[in-house]
Amino acid sequence: MSKGNIGVTSANIFPVIKKFLYSDHEIFLRELVSNAVDATQKLKTLTSVGEYKGELGDLTVRVAVDKKKGTLTISDNGIGMTAEEIEKYINQIAFSGAEEFLEKYKDDASAIIGHFGLGFYSSFMVSKKVEIFTQSYKEGTTAQHWSCKGDPEYTLEDTIKANRGTDIVLHIDDDNKDFLEESKIQELLTKYCKFLPIEIAFGKKKEWKDGKNVETDEDNIINNTNPAWTRKPADLTDEDYTKFYHELNPMGEDPLFHIHLNVDYPFNLTGILYFPKIKNNIDMQRNKIQLYCNQVYVTDHVENIVPEYLTLLHGVIDSPDIPLNVSRSYLQSDANVKKISSHITKKVADRLAEIFKADRTAFEEKWDNLKVFIQYGMLSDEKFYERGEKFALLKNIDGKYFTFEEYKTLVGENQKDKNGDLIYLYANNSDEQYSYIQHAKDKGYDVLIMDGQLDVHVVSQLEQKFEKTRFVRVDSDVIDKIIVKDDAAQVSLTDEQRDALVTVFDSQIPALDKTNFIVTFEQLAPTSNPVFVTQNEFMRRMKEMSALQGGMMSFYGEMPDSYNLVVNTAHPVIEKLLADEETACGQAIAPYVNELALAESEKAVLKDNQKGKKDEEIPAVEKAQVEELEKQIQELTDKKKAVLKSFANDNKQVRQLIDLALLANNMLKGEALANFVKRSVELL
Repeated sequence: MSKGNIGVTSANIFPVIKKFLYSDHEIFLRELVSNAVDATQKLKTLTSVGEYKGELGDLTVRVAVDKKKGTLTISDNGIGMTAEEIEKYINQIAFSGAEEFLEKYKDDASAIIGHFGLGFYSSFMVSKKVEIFTQSYKEGTTAQHWSCKGDPEYTLEDTIKANRGTDIVLHIDDDNKDFLEESKIQELLTKYCKFLPIEIAFGKKKEWKDGKNVETDEDNIINNTNPAWTRKPADLTDEDYTKFYHELNPMGEDPLFHIHLNVDYPFNLTGILYFPKIKNNIDMQRNKIQLYCNQVYVTDHVENIVPEYLTLLHGVIDSPDIPLNVSRSYLQSDANVKKISSHITKKVADRLAEIFKADRTAFEEKWDNLKVFIQYGMLSDEKFYERGEKFALLKNIDGKYFTFEEYKTLVGENQKDKNGDLIYLYANNSDEQYSYIQHAKDKGYDVLIMDGQLDVHVVSQLEQKFEKTRFVRVDSDVIDKIIVKDDAAQVSLTDEQRDALVTVFDSQIPALDKTNFIVTFEQLAPTSNPVFVTQNEFMRRMKEMSALQGGMMSFYGEMPDSYNLVVNTAHPVIEKLLADEETACGQAIAPYVNELALAESEKAVLKDNQKGKKDEEIPAVEKAQVEELEKQIQELTDKKKAVLKSFANDNKQVRQLIDLALLANNMLKGEALANFVKRSVELL
């Protein structure tokens, strides 16, 4: 038996490992199982080249838990180690400048293993003692037993081992007893070792018998040694690809389609990426690409390996050019990683273009699920936009699909306004905006459906990309003002009539939370609706964008919704309402109107005299006169409005017109809706 100190220049590596790797301590199992797999594959290689002529036998790597003994054992039948090899690979650790190293990597602790070849020593993150029992494949060698209790001292002695290979026995410490639970080990093996190329057995399979789980004689193999991405595309069917997708996402729906990556220059990369069916929340779809290094799981956070929008894809990327213990700083700076990112982007765009050209009908059928992904890419990456504009689609209310060029040709001259701007009309809810859509269609216009979560950003992008083009939602204004062909007909109301109708309608608009209404007038066709609601395109779009972005845009989100209550002064109902108001209120408000005119005139004279004077130069008497006139004007205005409000209160038709406009905009609910129904019955 020999004793010695592990060759480290730092006084004690073990507290360093325990402290600085604690957050990633579960990776010890990945490291040890990967080592066992490597040892097994090396033996297979030696056999294939004739350097080992013995029987390979059972090459299964086995993981076993003994809760009573407090041990976790990883066993392989690989090449094993001689005493000299233990001295070289276990006892001599290339580790220097510990303090400088720890300072450098304090924010990325997992880098310690990858940089310094400490895969085996990760076992001390969870163990109070580690033992190695190993027998080399080489003839004439003696089995060895190595033991260490988590300090620089170790023992190495000859032993007897029946089989070739290595057993690593971890005596789990008191702080990590959860690694003696079968469920925990099963979880970690499934996470890290699911696709390793050598079979890994963890206990025996169980079956339900006599009301309990009973072990069978069959090994519980936890991995698929020949996953789809390691095979040639020609050897795989669509069913194979779908089956593998469900290995990765057991609860997921079938994917839309896939991309099989296979690159050997200028870097090595294999993998399969799937386009999932994306529902509403794109954030729920992230982190579904798994990164592997030679079939060993590394991470599912691949933001620095693929562009952000590609993180919506699901699947696997495997590259030996990315280290097993990869750091964030490495991913951000490594040239190979940047090449991989660029290549994947191109492959995805090429695949989409290929599918679009090969079977456009099938592509259109998948568009509603592909839409978010493609839009996200085009918004995020200018190069992807350049590729994507050839296959990105616009969908109209009738369910027909168009490329950007096709739609421009379709609406062409018909939807240009008098200034030559091309207007793309759209709706985000075909039911709620039905009447506005119909008004547009009656004019011979086409309307797009833009109901996706990124559409508000897309329309802003396309306005910048398309020359002399605006996107306008159909309910943002009356259709003749959205696409202005000629000079609009002038509203022929006097100021007094305008004021009267504003008061009449404004007094009957129901109070809605965080919502303002402005009464406006338009001289439209007599057959158009008498009253309807519109919302300014710019402000609505800013509010929608603030809901998605937050940050500086949140200013718009805090503002109340502002709508226009548009009164069509050419409609017979409005003409009759105005005549009824003048008949009912004319005499009552005439004195107020005359007195208001006189007071306004006197105030105007005083204000005119004060022009150019500083405040201290204006006599106090004149200031008092102005204040008194303003008070008088306000009182007269209030009295005038009171008469008009009284008329509006008694005229059920006013509230009915308003409610019809709100109902058409899906804004009439609760008590207001119930009152509308009741009033409708009464009016009948």
